[in-house]
Amino acid sequence: MSEYAIDVQNVSKIYRLYDRSRDRLAEALHLTKKKLSKDHYALDQINFQVKKGETVGIIGTNGSGKSTILKIITGVLNPTAGKVEIDGRISALLELGAGFNMEYTGIQNVYLNGTMIGFSEEEIKAKLDDILEFADIGDFVYQPVKTYSSGMFVRLAFAVAININPEILIVDEALSVGDVFFQAKCYHKFEEFKKEGKTIVIVSHDLSSISKYCDRVILLNKGHKLAEGEPKKIVDLYKKLLVNQLTDDDLEDYEEEAGENVEKKLKKEHNEDAQDNLDAITDASAITPESVEKEGKLWKDYMMENPDVIDYGTKEVEIIDYCILDEKGYISNNIEKGSEYTVKFKVHFNEKVNEPILAFTIKDIKGTEVTGTNTMYEKIDFESEQGQTCVVSFTQKMNLTKGDYLISFGCTGFRDGNFTVYHRKYDVMNLLVIADKENVGFFDMFSEVTVSQG
Repeated sequence: MSEYAIDVQNVSKIYRLYDRSRDRLAEALHLTKKKLSKDHYALDQINFQVKKGETVGIIGTNGSGKSTILKIITGVLNPTAGKVEIDGRISALLELGAGFNMEYTGIQNVYLNGTMIGFSEEEIKAKLDDILEFADIGDFVYQPVKTYSSGMFVRLAFAVAININPEILIVDEALSVGDVFFQAKCYHKFEEFKKEGKTIVIVSHDLSSISKYCDRVILLNKGHKLAEGEPKKIVDLYKKLLVNQLTDDDLEDYEEEAGENVEKKLKKEHNEDAQDNLDAITDASAITPESVEKEGKLWKDYMMENPDVIDYGTKEVEIIDYCILDEKGYISNNIEKGSEYTVKFKVHFNEKVNEPILAFTIKDIKGTEVTGTNTMYEKIDFESEQGQTCVVSFTQKMNLTKGDYLISFGCTGFRDGNFTVYHRKYDVMNLLVIADKENVGFFDMFSEVTVSQG
């Protein structure tokens, strides 16, 4: 018996792309000797194994091949080359409502999905009460699923997938549509599965969950496996990939595992602007505000910016650049809880302004202001001159709970006794707090807890 539940061997998936629909027909009928299609490698010689009882995460940018490899593992797609060996009964939740018949009721779809996975009608019937209790959608189980909301869809689909006692569970980002209570229930079930020695493969953009639940993580990009290893190291690589800072030096330890020359990979995988950045900055340790400026670029070019930023003000002062620095001084949108980080931005004074106030604010994704400060609160007074450029840095310890936040900047002051907004940029960029610990509210108090006999 193999120690591996899943063994992926040199798997490639190639799609033929055509500029025109008629080119597909012409090539199929051999009406021309010229090749009219382009080969798109959704996956290119992917190799990895998942041990029995292991929880493995697969992360990567959109279009990296995460969903494709899961579909090949579960048999939904056939690989163009290579093979996958499975040892165990798989239950998969690949996409919302996959395998559901829209005209069937929820109950009928439970039996349909269970049968497709390989269970008998008797086995499904024995689990039916558990499935319906987990889904918790009430009398809607007797209605056609075409009447369901997206939340009901995923509740029922996940309830089927997770309650029929699979040996291998495959989940592809499907939980993102469930409410917070349902997600908590699902992750609790993950914990039970892990304790029972089940094998779990999960694709998610939630890096905190990946760090917390996974024993190992695989990083894909543009169809290639860039690296695999312990969650923290791979998440760190992914954070650099997100902002086009990943270099061949970062992946040096993973070249043999990835199966091809990293420099060639990077040239194929990054867009033209990102490749220019990689050519200009070849050492990961150089991704700092100073090194970026030496290359004539802006800090914000290396941040994940909001395309719909709110920008207004009289513009006597303008916010012209900004970034977040992690505890190593690297530019990054992603900060580990408990570490020191810096919010930094640059302003240009188009006119002389007396006692300007420079501020930053952190909000949650619902728009609630969580925290923030400014130079007035911190009792930092300074004068400005017309044509002057200043940089303000706010350094503090990351005490926020894990999750996504938004950062806003502002420059205000008092002109002729009136409060004036010179420039504000609301919800400029994302701040992702990475942690493997849960706590209540917005802040972690980093409590030291002892329990003793009374």
